[in-house]
Amino acid sequence: MDAQSRGRADDIDPADQWVLNPHTGNYELRLDQSAGESPVAARTTTAEDSGRRAESTDGPRREVPAQRSRRSAQKDGRGPEASAAGGAGRRKRKAPKARRKKALMWTGGVTAFVVVAAGVGAYALYERFNGNISTIDIGDAGNNDVLSDGPMNILIIGTDKRTGKGNEGYGDKGSEGHADTNILFHVSEDRTNATALSIPRDLMTDIPDCETVQPDGSTKTIPGTPRVRFNVSLGQEGRNPGCTMQTVEAITGIKPDHFMMVDFNAVKELTTAVGGVKVCMAKPINDPKSHLELPQGESTVAGEDALALLRTRHSFGNESDLDRIKVQQQFLASMIREMKSSDTLTNPSKLFKLADAATNALTVDQGIGSAKKLMTLAQEIGKVDAKNITFVTMPVVDNPAEAVRATVVPHPTQAEPLFAMMRSDTSLTEVKQKEKAAKSKQAALLKGPKAAPADVRVDVLNGGEIAGAAGATVTWLQNQQGVLKSTNKANAPEKTKKTTLEYAPNQADQARALAEMMGLPAAAMKQGTADAEGLEAMVLTLGADFKGAGIPITGPAKISDDVERASADKAVCSK
Repeated sequence: MDAQSRGRADDIDPADQWVLNPHTGNYELRLDQSAGESPVAARTTTAEDSGRRAESTDGPRREVPAQRSRRSAQKDGRGPEASAAGGAGRRKRKAPKARRKKALMWTGGVTAFVVVAAGVGAYALYERFNGNISTIDIGDAGNNDVLSDGPMNILIIGTDKRTGKGNEGYGDKGSEGHADTNILFHVSEDRTNATALSIPRDLMTDIPDCETVQPDGSTKTIPGTPRVRFNVSLGQEGRNPGCTMQTVEAITGIKPDHFMMVDFNAVKELTTAVGGVKVCMAKPINDPKSHLELPQGESTVAGEDALALLRTRHSFGNESDLDRIKVQQQFLASMIREMKSSDTLTNPSKLFKLADAATNALTVDQGIGSAKKLMTLAQEIGKVDAKNITFVTMPVVDNPAEAVRATVVPHPTQAEPLFAMMRSDTSLTEVKQKEKAAKSKQAALLKGPKAAPADVRVDVLNGGEIAGAAGATVTWLQNQQGVLKSTNKANAPEKTKKTTLEYAPNQADQARALAEMMGLPAAAMKQGTADAEGLEAMVLTLGADFKGAGIPITGPAKISDDVERASADKAVCSK
């Protein structure tokens, strides 16, 4: 958020919202307009009083940077002396409670890690937070733009890396850090809803070739590996998070824009900074392997206990990784509710501690590798109401190739429809207005006369990722649909994310016919203003959302009722 949106002057540094209280040693949100004053200093009546307070502290007084004080003081026509003394020219300030609430209501977020990473970026010390953040260059695996015109996809990776105090004793202490917990967080284009898709670490899949950027700036291609666990897409053979992102894309057809990665130590630091996370157990827990002990009912966990809860498998369900995923989803949902609560949003000290801990704990791609970029990202994601954030696990079945079922494979009928819904930006939540608008648009699209297949003229171009897609589509249209006047125009001038059909007003009947055949959404239809002349054909440009000839571009109306879902706004007791 810039200075204007906070009701401040154009050139006020966002960091000026925070000052050091010399009596507590903590940074606090300034509620006074005067320059350089902490909430404590603002309550003194004279500069002499302020001096006495400063001298009474145990150590030397740490000042707010001078250039910021001068900037703020000069803004209203007063010098530093007038500012320090609280001169008569000072503007009338708003009630502190109202000001603080208005400012902090801009914070908040979506998943726990996203929220803590950037929710308070506009109010914190940018320089400090920028120095905290670790980044990894993933080359072309992601998206260098913080915001895109369409949906956003963020891959949250929890690794089993044992670095950090007290973590050496957890199992494989020499681990390079595998992709142990993986959530693909999809935020809709209109920011009304989000889907958090958990991908099991024990999923058997093919890991594609991966180009990585080396410390000296050179690139190295790491060969892919067929039929291995998903979690080795990170760490082994020198693979970085970009390799995990490419593996996710190969499985789902959804390209992650960014990644956020945390390890064991980060879990402990973040849960401690937030003041603990409320959890609920359907029965008492006493797990000697993870050392987790929790009573039946509600508890608050942080630090070691939070890490133990996220790691344990033997206390829930059938002791599988799939049941552990459910617990992790419930934990994250609880953390989201905590981050969006008024207790957090109106507590400057808590917000500062969270932002400081989060930026220290997170590793991200360079596209979001600054406090300002993380803040921008979180402001977009924070628009989604918790009730419209849906947690879902990738549908899987036991691996039939194993005698002992230790791994899983994608469900043959349930996995792809779920991926298709996410690719087409179809909500899994009950966003009635969105659903009504989508149905209305689709009905309007298909309403009216449709041309016979033999009368449909269309040129097909490939702007997607599948080689030969235009030719395959033309073959399908001619042999399976009877559209004999379809022509393969090879590759489009540039790549495009979305499939589009451009047509003239007097070709609307042809467009409706083709849209019905291919399952084109209303958003794909681009009607021009001038009528087509003679034998002019429509132009169909296949985008990245095209998955193959005969596969509808639109997602299914719904996914199987057997696919379990959970909303972030509802508390559930782990079983």
